[in-house]
Amino acid sequence: MKKILLAFLILTSSHVLFAQEEETPQEATGKKVYRETYTRINDLVHTQLDIRFDYSKSQAQGKVWITLKPHFYATDSLNLDAKGMDIHSVGIMKGAKSQPLKYTYNGNNLFITLDKTYTADEQYVVYIEYTAKPNEYKTKGSMAITDAKGLYFINPLGTEKNKPTQIWTQGETEATSVWCPTIDKPNQKTTNEFRMTVPAKYVTLSNGRLVNQKSNTDGTRTDTWKMELPHAPYLFFMGVGDFAIVKDSYKGKEVSYYVEKEYAPVARGIFGYTPEMIAYFSRITGVDYPWVKYAQIVGRDYVSGAMENTTSTLHGESAQQDARELLDGNGWESTIAHELFHQWFGDYVTSESWSNLTLNESFANYSEVLWDEYKHGKDAADAQNYNDMLGYLDGASEKKDLVRFYYGDKEDMFDNVSYNKGGRILNMLRNYVGDSAFFKSLNLYLTTNKFKSAEAQQLRLAFEEVTGRDLNWYFNQWYYGSGHPKLTIDYVYNDSEGQAKVIIKQTQAGEKVFRLPIAIDIYNGSKKERKNVWVENRIDTFTFQYKQRPDLINVDGDKILLTEKKDNKTFDNYIFQYSNAGKYVDRREAIEMALTRQDDPKAQALLKKALKDPYHGLRRMVVEGLNVQKSSVKKEFEAAIIDVAKNDSKRIVKAAAISLLPKFTNADSKAIILDALKDSSYSVAGAALEAYAVLDGPAALTVAKGLTSSPSKGALLAATVKVLIRSGDVSSFDFINNAFGSMPLTQEKFELLQPFCSMLGSINETDKLKSGVDNVVKFRNSIPEQYGVSPVINNLLKNVIKKKEAAVSSSENKTALQEQIAYLKEAVEGGKKQGF
Repeated sequence: MKKILLAFLILTSSHVLFAQEEETPQEATGKKVYRETYTRINDLVHTQLDIRFDYSKSQAQGKVWITLKPHFYATDSLNLDAKGMDIHSVGIMKGAKSQPLKYTYNGNNLFITLDKTYTADEQYVVYIEYTAKPNEYKTKGSMAITDAKGLYFINPLGTEKNKPTQIWTQGETEATSVWCPTIDKPNQKTTNEFRMTVPAKYVTLSNGRLVNQKSNTDGTRTDTWKMELPHAPYLFFMGVGDFAIVKDSYKGKEVSYYVEKEYAPVARGIFGYTPEMIAYFSRITGVDYPWVKYAQIVGRDYVSGAMENTTSTLHGESAQQDARELLDGNGWESTIAHELFHQWFGDYVTSESWSNLTLNESFANYSEVLWDEYKHGKDAADAQNYNDMLGYLDGASEKKDLVRFYYGDKEDMFDNVSYNKGGRILNMLRNYVGDSAFFKSLNLYLTTNKFKSAEAQQLRLAFEEVTGRDLNWYFNQWYYGSGHPKLTIDYVYNDSEGQAKVIIKQTQAGEKVFRLPIAIDIYNGSKKERKNVWVENRIDTFTFQYKQRPDLINVDGDKILLTEKKDNKTFDNYIFQYSNAGKYVDRREAIEMALTRQDDPKAQALLKKALKDPYHGLRRMVVEGLNVQKSSVKKEFEAAIIDVAKNDSKRIVKAAAISLLPKFTNADSKAIILDALKDSSYSVAGAALEAYAVLDGPAALTVAKGLTSSPSKGALLAATVKVLIRSGDVSSFDFINNAFGSMPLTQEKFELLQPFCSMLGSINETDKLKSGVDNVVKFRNSIPEQYGVSPVINNLLKNVIKKKEAAVSSSENKTALQEQIAYLKEAVEGGKKQGF
């Protein structure tokens, strides 16, 4: 599972982040409830499903034959998860016939009395007929999964213009049982065979391989998908729709991409690295891709980022990027890697309980770093690792253990601890044991536990077996503990004695003291000497002898520590560090320090050098960090910024520089902006449009209106909408409203909320006002309440109400205004009652 929502909301603004710090009553209660691994009384063996879909009711008619056996102790009963269904019959199969069984059903669990007591060596088959009614099942989601009704009918009646009709499922955490009775627990494994009857015009996708297709006389077709290797029920998948199927392969196995037909020409541009990713992940784990195929499908209105259903990953619609978007880089590449790595960590070996979720998610998170390192270089990998570390540190989650046996709800586990922190802990472990031991340990963990479920202790045992080292200290500290070190680092030099002292103080609250193996690099010119030390106390002092004062002492030379730190180096140290230490984080730290003193000639020199840094992310960081409101900075960097805007090899860096051009008086600026308006990159063209609006608002408005007749996405669409809104011309509202409504959950959409809501205050036509409010409400309701976004959006709607109320007294159509105000108030009240 990939949490796209968390990724973009963390970057928005501080008024969103406070919600993550607050403890809900449910979380507080959860601290008192031990979340043990689910007891296995009966084990799933095989699941055979026959299902057809009622599009008019958004329901499914199902028949399921479930093969089970007692886990160890003999039993005469069975408890199945079956949520929100109508149960029509329950029986035990005797040969080809079903004999009725007694049962009770409470809306969530189906309690069945078996026909006899079965022992552990006896299998039996239960048969159930039922109706799945997902839209009537009330539940809540999480910060990663915004809804949990399991089975989703998208535009089932075809009434929504420009939206395809689709069906897809989302099983994690325990929502498969909304559409298929099962033992919906992560420590269960089963093979399965699904027969899906659908309108003949649609294609289907499920786990395993397609073994049969049968045309029916009523215009439908029945597809049979067979999964011959066991996997957890939450990984069951069904997808139905009018998709194009673009095929690749890996060692003779089908690798396919199910996309909406207009995206077929760019499907390989989006997903085309997949065979190479499979080969790479197979090599580093020493376990060749274990499944019969690998398919990826894109679903509309998806409730998360993506989901690693075994052999059939589901992606949210943001994966579908057109050719112009891909010019800025494939924004979905890390998600593709993330979900693919789950096929090993999560699907092949599954965390045995939600308490151990990090065994799935930390590896998938860390795979993004591994892939970047292999494909795009160390800087890209280190940038990914660093940004994910910030995602954890900014989440105010330091009180949560990584492996958590106490939580309010299983959905609470899908957070920046299980994902981001877990990935950083793997990165530190890799650094500590070395690459060879790290990957050999992963191989041992996977092969020992294949097609089973596991807990973190089994990962520890695999590493101990390979390395010969006791790692209880590491796992107790990082996996079964909470928090992270906060370090203050000071340096004391005594030239007369030729002695340098490095003083490392742990300043985190509480009594916990971290044990940290740290590399300290000592530089004299180009010569580097490494000292490996252990930090084990509140204050540790390390003394080093020198003949000449070092140019730099660099603590955490590999830049792998998960920590907040105050590193009291001199600025000259940082200047040396940028040019000589060399790693991404080394250079980033130096740039950050230089950006705090932009009037300093030394800082300006470093920043100019960094504008030509080999890694585009750091070049962009410099551009976006420059304060050109300062006259000295503006004068010093004008030529350099213009050069970046014209010549940088990365379009997203060019776009950042173009955004600054209106601040300069250089005659070339306007020409560069006008030329950039025609650029094929959405980022460049979007930045140019916003820059042009600063230079010549009326001319930019004319350009923006011209763009409404041609397709655009991303930064260009957002810029177009901004320019139109700022103009105050309500005649463009239909385009603005449709554009806002069609945008996926992105940073651009979040940033458009305030100006869009402001514009709603000027819309007089009631139907248009209601449509705009509906789009705002839909956006609000798509974000889990844990993020604390609903109050922010409701306040924006309240401002619209105030504007409308102020206009009532002078209005000639008071009735219409009162209707609009009532509709707005109802929308706000709906937000207060919202629950997931």
